[in-house]
Amino acid sequence: MDWLNQALFGFYPYVALVVLAVGSVLRFDREQYTWRTGSSQLLRRKQLVLGSVLFHVGVLAIFAGHFVGLLTPLAVWDALGVSHGAKQMLAIVAGGVAGVMCLVGGLLLLHRRLLDPRIRATSSFGDTAILILLMAQLCLGLATIPISLQHLDGGEMVKFMNWAQGIFTFRAGVADYVADAHWIFKAHLTLGLTILLVFPFTRLVHMLSAPIWYLNRRGWQIVRSKKLAARSAQ
Repeated sequence: MDWLNQALFGFYPYVALVVLAVGSVLRFDREQYTWRTGSSQLLRRKQLVLGSVLFHVGVLAIFAGHFVGLLTPLAVWDALGVSHGAKQMLAIVAGGVAGVMCLVGGLLLLHRRLLDPRIRATSSFGDTAILILLMAQLCLGLATIPISLQHLDGGEMVKFMNWAQGIFTFRAGVADYVADAHWIFKAHLTLGLTILLVFPFTRLVHMLSAPIWYLNRRGWQIVRSKKLAARSAQ
């Protein structure tokens, strides 16, 4: 299965990253009106607020943890006096808490989107599909914790750090770093890359937006009651 390992962890990361970058730029350039999440905040607002807060706080913590944990060179951690084992334990605890928080929030949002007929009617296939993919990814991530607890020396984490840093530095043979990793880790990596691949075609693109222009936006948003809208239509 060497060819499959090479395809998934040697070539697929570059395909996903290129599509992520090029697709996001093209969508922003050509379809700016679709660069949004779509709002349903008037329906089941309490459930939306709770689920959204838990989900977004968890996602931000997970993203920061993965970014810093995987892409910070080992020499930096060694210089700071942080052992591989301590880093592994920090990732397990912090990642576990953030993962559970994010999963609970995501399930609340998914429940709201699937079981409320009004919200389901205004949801696209992509809205629901990407949320399901994220929930599956969170479950895989949490499922890696029992396996990580069996490798508290940090050796497994070093493999993934070398793999991730090797991808961004175009190092040859990076797929070999994860060749003997547990299949749950491999599934987690593969689904993560797939989410990056479909990222430009989903509502996730709003993560790249920094709405600083709203601070100086001119004009008003007109909101009319149902009775007034009905009269206008007549």
